[in-house]
Amino acid sequence: MFGPSLFLAPVFLSQGDTDGDGRLSAVEFAGLGDKWFTGWDTNRTGELDADKLRAGLNAILTPPGMGEAGTPRGPGRLEGPGGGPPGMVLQGPEGKRNGLAAMLGLDFPTVRADLDFAGIGFPDVSVRYKGNGTFMESRGSLKRSLKVDLNDGFPGRKLGGVTKLNLHNCVTDPSRMNEVLSHRLFRDAGVPAPRTAYAQVFLTVPDHHERRYVGLYSLVENVDNSFASDRFGTKKGALFKPVTRQLFEDRGPDWAAYRQSYDAKTPVSTAETQRVIEFARLVSHASDSEFAARLAGYLDLDAFARFMAVTVWLSTLDSILGVGQNYLVYLHPVTRQFHFIPWDLDHSFGQFPMVGTQEQRETLSIRQPWQGENRFLERVFRVPTFHRRYLARLREFNETVFQPDRLHRQVDELAAVLRPAVQAESEEKLAQFDRVVAGEPAARSLFGPVGFGGPRGGDRGANPSPPFGFPGGFGSPKPIKGFVTARAKSVTDQLAGRAEGAVLSGPGFGGPGGPGGEGGARGPGGPGGFGPGTFLGPAFLTALDADKSGSLTREEFGNVFRRWFETWNTDQSGSLSEPQLRAGIDRELAPFRGRPPGGFGFPPGGFGPPPGPAAESMPGIEPTASPAALPALRP
Repeated sequence: MFGPSLFLAPVFLSQGDTDGDGRLSAVEFAGLGDKWFTGWDTNRTGELDADKLRAGLNAILTPPGMGEAGTPRGPGRLEGPGGGPPGMVLQGPEGKRNGLAAMLGLDFPTVRADLDFAGIGFPDVSVRYKGNGTFMESRGSLKRSLKVDLNDGFPGRKLGGVTKLNLHNCVTDPSRMNEVLSHRLFRDAGVPAPRTAYAQVFLTVPDHHERRYVGLYSLVENVDNSFASDRFGTKKGALFKPVTRQLFEDRGPDWAAYRQSYDAKTPVSTAETQRVIEFARLVSHASDSEFAARLAGYLDLDAFARFMAVTVWLSTLDSILGVGQNYLVYLHPVTRQFHFIPWDLDHSFGQFPMVGTQEQRETLSIRQPWQGENRFLERVFRVPTFHRRYLARLREFNETVFQPDRLHRQVDELAAVLRPAVQAESEEKLAQFDRVVAGEPAARSLFGPVGFGGPRGGDRGANPSPPFGFPGGFGSPKPIKGFVTARAKSVTDQLAGRAEGAVLSGPGFGGPGGPGGEGGARGPGGPGGFGPGTFLGPAFLTALDADKSGSLTREEFGNVFRRWFETWNTDQSGSLSEPQLRAGIDRELAPFRGRPPGGFGFPPGGFGPPPGPAAESMPGIEPTASPAALPALRP
């Protein structure tokens, strides 16, 4: 089960167990509370406010000196000296899937189902949930993203030439258009990107649901060997899906140090893994002149210029520019060059509110568009040959495919087709849809249904409560129409030398926040940045703040630690075992009844199976498509 003890119980033990017996005595437990209070009260005021709690919790969960690149660390991997600023890197356990949900211990079993696709039957397909943020946000409803494999157990079985269907639930995007229009923009710019369509999904689960309408999904082409064959003319080559803020960083000669970060999606040969390591050495150690001379041997410069031009124009910061995820890298078997492929674009069009302000995302620098330190991008952007091509592509696209009027028309055209399918989900979702199509922001929370903010349950209204306990949440990002108008002007002004653009400081998802100077972005977590403390700080404050003053005195902190010990030591043994710690932490810090309005909370008992039928009892997933809403898959 997932709960706050996943983060905290190991830290309680590692920092409080002074005699090494694997348990915490009353003296050790009280001493731990005193140690934390003293360390977190950085300006010695005798009180801990929400910012100090957040920063303190982030500090104990990302200890200094323990963040070497590729080192397993608590509930995820951390990158520290040599691997970028410390912060939460979204990697799962070795050999498992990556991403936020995976990092927090959630795995998706594969089950069997019968698929009916617009009257075409595919019996006994394999299906599983997919996604990370979208999965966390949709756990209170049936509308979860799905990956369907037609080929598993039926070699050669395809639909429209593809063997896997990615059904994305669009829960982060009230318009349902970010991903579809962004992939189209990449394709229009000559970047190999997945084809997209839409599907209305109905669900049958015997004794639970009979052809129940789940909602409108975007249907996204899988990036696999068939994709490579279509775009690159060969099924050979290696596909990687990196999750790291320090791409192509030298981690030594052993592929094991790279394996989880690069997450190969195809079988890889020794020659292919060595090619990654060779490029990492070049990026990490070559002089500027050597790097410039040899770069084109490893990276298709024109292809990368196109990829970066669209990525930067879209200001999609849940990507290589910020968090270090949501793209794939293809190693061509003949040229041995690396090519970049976009993925997971639901937060495109400047709609990743966890990084920067709305204005900063609209005016993101075209010359330094990455957040914080990013050695790979820094070095590539300094190479004159690449930089000229990149700026030339930005100028070309800004006059053609990036034109706001063109994108406005695409929004209106799609809206006319999608509106009935959205209305069938709920009138509230239709109201949100109509607002964003018209260019008006629609309030929403992040991870709402699972207690990270917003009301409990899957169907939220138009104005959910704010996430993470921050008044106002992350705000309401500007929809596509408003964003593209502002972004086109900013890019035009930057290309003409009339503006500099916003440069975002900070390490991205996790690590310290702070203003960061001119154009810097203060993360939503404020001091202490966005990390585990962002989630746990409000729960800590609520649980320990006896007088409800909004801060904790040393006496309050100590009293609660003493009470916790007495309550959690259920066997009266005089020391706390790890199971007792886990149970106590989840009971005190997790329940919904203890969650501040809009704040952090977990379902009772942690994150077990989602509400409704378990995945194993879902044999009849039946995506069907309205012909008007599902054009043929085409580039």
